[in-house]
Amino acid sequence: MIAKVEPLTPARALRGPFDYLLAGSLEDVGVGSMLVVPFGRRRLLGVVVDVTERSELPPERLAEPLAALEADVPQSLVRLGLWVAREYVSTPARALALVLPPGTGTGAARPLRPKRSLRASMTAAGAAALAVGGPAADAAGDGARPDGGPPRVRLGARQRAALDALAGGPVGAAALARRAGCDHSTLRSLERRGLVSLEPAAEPARRPRVERVGARAGSVALTAAQRRAVEAVEARLDGAPGRPLLLHGVTGSGKTEVYLRAVAAALRRRRSAIVLVPEIALTPQTAGRFVERFGDAVAVMHSRLSRRERYDEWWRMRRGDARVCVGPRSAVFAPFAELGLIVVDEEHDGSYKQEGDPRYDARTVAERRAAADGALLLAGSATPRPESMLSYDRVELPGRVDGRPLPPVEIVGMLGVNGAFHQRTREALDELRRRDEKAIVLLNRRGWSNFLSCRACGRVWRCPNCDVTLVLHRFAGEVACHHCGHSEPVPSTCGDCGSVSVARHGTGTEQLERELEALVAPLPVFRLDSDVAAAAGVGAVLRRFDAASAGVLVGTQMVAKGHDFPAVTLGVVLDADATLRFPDFRAEERTFALVAQLAGRSGRGPRGGRVIVQALDPEARPLRFAAAHDARGFLAGELDRREALSYPPHGHLVRVVCSSTEAGPELAAAEAVRELAAAAVPVLGPAPLFRRQGRHRAQLLIRSRDRASAIAAVSDAVEAVAGDRAHGAATFAVDVDPQ
Repeated sequence: MIAKVEPLTPARALRGPFDYLLAGSLEDVGVGSMLVVPFGRRRLLGVVVDVTERSELPPERLAEPLAALEADVPQSLVRLGLWVAREYVSTPARALALVLPPGTGTGAARPLRPKRSLRASMTAAGAAALAVGGPAADAAGDGARPDGGPPRVRLGARQRAALDALAGGPVGAAALARRAGCDHSTLRSLERRGLVSLEPAAEPARRPRVERVGARAGSVALTAAQRRAVEAVEARLDGAPGRPLLLHGVTGSGKTEVYLRAVAAALRRRRSAIVLVPEIALTPQTAGRFVERFGDAVAVMHSRLSRRERYDEWWRMRRGDARVCVGPRSAVFAPFAELGLIVVDEEHDGSYKQEGDPRYDARTVAERRAAADGALLLAGSATPRPESMLSYDRVELPGRVDGRPLPPVEIVGMLGVNGAFHQRTREALDELRRRDEKAIVLLNRRGWSNFLSCRACGRVWRCPNCDVTLVLHRFAGEVACHHCGHSEPVPSTCGDCGSVSVARHGTGTEQLERELEALVAPLPVFRLDSDVAAAAGVGAVLRRFDAASAGVLVGTQMVAKGHDFPAVTLGVVLDADATLRFPDFRAEERTFALVAQLAGRSGRGPRGGRVIVQALDPEARPLRFAAAHDARGFLAGELDRREALSYPPHGHLVRVVCSSTEAGPELAAAEAVRELAAAAVPVLGPAPLFRRQGRHRAQLLIRSRDRASAIAAVSDAVEAVAGDRAHGAATFAVDVDPQ
């Protein structure tokens, strides 16, 4: 038999798969098997993507795999990985790496393997030797006894101690060595003499710690709307799943309970389930609810776990010990063979889009996987994407589960206002302090100040690697680039003119934290942004805020994502229309979703709540619809606008970015791609982009009503130009459905 193998190497120019001859012990290799194969002068890991009886090459010219690894991947995931490679114009190796056990990746690095320890037990011969042994046995050689009894066996002091320790039953080899004061060579010697048996034993899996944060909810009675939603899910699970199902429910309408019931329904039908959440920030809360309901059947996958923890969780799913997976976008590749349900919570969130190659969208991958596996895709949001509203079947949850109204939203204008807070916001925070309540304050900018400048000569501190300003991080004592990570100490004088007059411009979450501490003292203030998350962890901050009787949680968009804290009575959004100033057709959609989601964090408890939105333009369309909690009205207008302009979901976008370390090759490569692709699809550009991470960049944008033709044209053009030595100085990044 012939195995068609995709070597796990990231080279874009490599064209696989390659044929290998299966013989001997490898004849039972199948699709999804992982092999160590000779590849030129190297040994590489590879994935079997097909098994056939014939090859274009004669058998004598085919190499044989060197070994097969213990891990294998479900065939459906291999097909999904290859589809990701085609759909997102990536390489098979990079896409297949998404579906392999964590720690495998691409290249020749050795993958993780199940950690195994040795378990020692005493054999019958060992028991006999221990029984007949005595002080004389230590000095005498092995041999027959004069009285005709069992032969004496010579035992050293450490060997005897090891056998004594085994008299009570089998013991782990490491523990036995410590107990007997010996080492593994002693145990191996006893094994060779037939006195001890050493058998491999799998170590217990390292389970991620999951803690509950936010509202506790056991099994609750469903509202009429929730019952209809669960019935719709069960009907799909019992029949043909059909189109994806959109659970459109206002904030606090009980979407999570519907997800829990949907997963339970899938498990009753002996099917597995995947629950996707947008970011790690939501994983502790969501995972905690599912672990409460389903116990050890839940596996948790996210990037903050150690590589060994992720690997052990992967194997629990692969073996069937865990049948539910909760995690961010990469959890869509959970290795379930009998998948029945994929839940996409907060499906509007842009973090479902992967930034690195392959730049997949987990929502689109979930659609593909659900269709291929005969599973139901259940997506939910209070602020759905236009794409979902147009193409998914909908189930509505129009009211909150407790019957309370959504909080009133007040929009205040900031033109002519000095400082970070409007007077109405200050009054609301003062009232919160007097009443000992909780608030969430959102400002989608981290750091202390946006940039520094010299008042004397006008110098602005910029990143040496990127064409952007450095952001002041006062607590870390540095100015840093948010693109490449470059940092340097906070300047006290201007390096150009020597002036000590260094001005700070703008407000970030660090500065806002300090101002809030003064406004609401003695209430505690908790900050949550990516800086804090990297240092202390998201869960730690949320647990402290949850445990506090009163206080303020301030941060970037992390604080607006699905958190359920019933004691929050005030929500505040600062600079709410900042995103509208970006040249992005999704700017209004993002602004509406961010404000509406933050508003939904308030008023979930018996005290009710309110929301204040600060903006330069209080009449901005997305803000008015968000204040009215009118997602349907906003999306109707958005869909009309998108159709007129052929933007998604009525059209499709593909972005190509060419880059190089020196100026020039990136534009030449982009122009070459444009010339080839423009014969099939409309192309905008090339246009220069700001330098990033030391690389000069140029981009092309393809906008087409026909998705398949756009992807095919870009794929062919990029492969042709990347393979041309004249453009060897350029690299290429293709982004299908750019966010």
